[in-house]
Amino acid sequence: MVVAYVMVKAASGDADRIRESIRELDGVTEAHIVAGDMDFVVKVDVADPTEVKRVAADGIQGISGVEDTRTYIAMS
Repeated sequence: MVVAYVMVKAASGDADRIRESIRELDGVTEAHIVAGDMDFVVKVDVADPTEVKRVAADGIQGISGVEDTRTYIAMS
């Protein structure tokens, strides 16, 4: 299994809808609204690294209101 964390920057004012859309994606195990430079921290748990790309690039970045993402794959 591959665990990754995706930091998401999103348009303000639509956080609840964006969070719910993120949570509906296959491979997402947690999605939290956070304070700071980014708006969400998302935990992804998938079978291989190509699935991380599918969730982050194809899934999260495809949600209306998402402006930017940064993906970090856990090493242990």
